[in-house]
Amino acid sequence: MKEEEVIETLKKDNEEFRRLYQEHRDLDSRLLEFNKKAYLTVEEETEMHRVKKEKLYKKDKIADIIREYKKRK
Repeated sequence: MKEEEVIETLKKDNEEFRRLYQEHRDLDSRLLEFNKKAYLTVEEETEMHRVKKEKLYKKDKIADIIREYKKRK
């Protein structure tokens, strides 16, 4: 099963995966907004680093769920 198929299956069948996937996409959108700015305040820069860490954490959790799903198949 291809990676895209696994993701689509998990988005349909796994509530935690669906939630993490959507949150990851939302964080990506927030980072894009930060990157559009020519200058970030100290607070914005701090928030951007926090968002990056949270996005990476969610990406790792998503990868864990995909790995577990593939083991069972």
